[in-house]
Amino acid sequence: MIDDKIGKAIQALDNTKEYSHLVKDPVDIDSIVWLNGSTPIEKSVIEAKIVEMAYIKKREKEYPSIVDQLDDIYHNGIDGWKATIKTTKDKYPKE
Repeated sequence: MIDDKIGKAIQALDNTKEYSHLVKDPVDIDSIVWLNGSTPIEKSVIEAKIVEMAYIKKREKEYPSIVDQLDDIYHNGIDGWKATIKTTKDKYPKE
């Protein structure tokens, strides 16, 4: 299955937009066709959203589960939890 990064980015930016996009080429922003008078979203805005979503996805995968984070707080306190979380934040810093 192809990951439709462009479609997900458009939906995250404005879920009222109507468009058609050939998912066969999930990175070709030029293949978007805006439908029913939907004002196009600038390509640079869509591209920035795709980058942001990839960054968030990487960080989310690295963080311990909520259950493990709560267990960490219980056993090691807030400072111990912060140290655990900081590892991921340092690995994927915000731009």
